[in-house]
Amino acid sequence: MKRYYEKYWTAVLAVLCVQLCFPQSSLPVMDEIKACRLGITYDKTSHLIFPSEIRYADLGSGLLMAAKAEDANNVLRVKAAVRDFEQQTNLSVITTDGRFYSFDVHYDPNPKILGYNIGANGNAGSQSTLFEELGESSPSTAESVMKRIYDNDKRVIRHIRTRNAGAEFRLNGIYVHDGKYYFHIALYNSTNVPYRIDFLNFKIADRNKARRTAVQQKAISPLRVYRPAGEIKAGGSERCVYVLDLFTLTDGKLLLIEIYEKNGGRQQTLKIKNSDLLKACLPDTP
Repeated sequence: MKRYYEKYWTAVLAVLCVQLCFPQSSLPVMDEIKACRLGITYDKTSHLIFPSEIRYADLGSGLLMAAKAEDANNVLRVKAAVRDFEQQTNLSVITTDGRFYSFDVHYDPNPKILGYNIGANGNAGSQSTLFEELGESSPSTAESVMKRIYDNDKRVIRHIRTRNAGAEFRLNGIYVHDGKYYFHIALYNSTNVPYRIDFLNFKIADRNKARRTAVQQKAISPLRVYRPAGEIKAGGSERCVYVLDLFTLTDGKLLLIEIYEKNGGRQQTLKIKNSDLLKACLPDTP
């Protein structure tokens, strides 16, 4: 009996120690993401329209079929893969602006609504997420900074520009925020022939070998782009903002921003020195 009481009080003391070391207030608090109910059927397709492009979608079971609509990356097509399924399943979606959407999906033989406009105000059970390439910056923050730079439309850099056959390529500004560069780029076309962009890229190259082979060049992939330009109409102009990881250049290196015309010869290259990067501005506060 004595040994029994010793074991009992030992257990009680152990529980008290755990409560003292890990009080209730120190436990993490999880916020519930309320899911939106969605009724789908087998013979008709439901469409979900999100405010930003879809980056990820997960189906809770094989009872569902879903795919992004062609040429509309913010539209998700959903329908039942099995007729008259009884159990409820779920659908999760993450968009490029960092919003997470949750849906409880059930079978409805005759749904009254086949098109859902998921508003930008964060309805349909949404929550912010973080993407690895943006570090601690949320996609909504990066989007806000890009929009701010675009809307302010300031030309803080005037010496980095090129011209070729009536087309002009400018770097209007370099900004830095949360460990990321924001490049504000402008394109002008003074001719009557539209300038159709094939691609635009960023490279680090040797200063004295920038015009030789690509062996000495290192490509840099942008993390985000705001208002990407596809064509500059006759007499028109376009601007865009690119987000890149933070870096500096070693001696003898340049950052090249190259733009190529589709089926054309008006290729142009902007050359940025390390001193230009180090003069990056802070975005204006809203």
